[in-house]
Amino acid sequence: MTPPNPFVSRRRLLASAAGAMGVGALLAACGSEPEPFTVVQRFQSDSIGTGLVRLPFSLADEQARLLTSGPARLKGEVRNEQGNLVATLDLPRRGDTLGTPYWTVELTIPQRGLYEFTLEGQTGDPTPFIVEDPANITIPVAGTTLPPFDTPTTADARGVDPVCTRLDGACPFHEVSLAEALAAGKPVVYLVGTPAHCSTGTCAPGLEFLIEAAKAHADTAVFVHAEVFADQAGTKVAPAVTALGLTYEPVIWIADATGTVQRRIDVVWDLDELSAVLADTLS
Repeated sequence: MTPPNPFVSRRRLLASAAGAMGVGALLAACGSEPEPFTVVQRFQSDSIGTGLVRLPFSLADEQARLLTSGPARLKGEVRNEQGNLVATLDLPRRGDTLGTPYWTVELTIPQRGLYEFTLEGQTGDPTPFIVEDPANITIPVAGTTLPPFDTPTTADARGVDPVCTRLDGACPFHEVSLAEALAAGKPVVYLVGTPAHCSTGTCAPGLEFLIEAAKAHADTAVFVHAEVFADQAGTKVAPAVTALGLTYEPVIWIADATGTVQRRIDVVWDLDELSAVLADTLS
């Protein structure tokens, strides 16, 4: 029997504040090889803009139990609504240190529309996704401006307690607010996520990966972290969430010195992927 999801009430709280949650609940783990398998979507369906598209997913068995292992590589293809081939896929497994591996479909799609991807070994229907005009997406996407906001800092918590729920003490990304970071004339890396109350179970490791990856860019970029909840119990949504109309977590935005978003990474990442993205974007 699949155990109940302990994050349902908190996801409903986020949804009531900013819309329905887009990331499906992760189910029970299973250690067998995914043959055959179904795709567990870990991307937000209504926030995919034209340009570079990143679609993280995991695998489940035929009983909908999330797999803790899987092929080193998955092959497949992406097609548009007309059935035309858009790209072929050869995807490496990521996140082996997370307990639940993930894969990412990543490609550039210049036109809005309905698309789908299919993987070798996948059962059931292809996995659909919609690519929208960035002007129609509430959450900042690549090419749009990351709006300034007075996120909590160690000097001014602005009603958020604790400022950071990291288990080993507050992370180093609360020295300046997002507004101050965007005014500094440097690239900005902005994370919204709550290690203590994460609805996807990826915020805590995601923050640790960011702390490690940030070391290589300490002199070139400003890093900022904001919590999802304003209270220790995780019952009150923090202003940083509503300011962006955010309906899921965690999210990282990477903006250039003008505040224009260059990349956005949603829901799940590992150290290798994050380090590569930061190196490519901030170089």
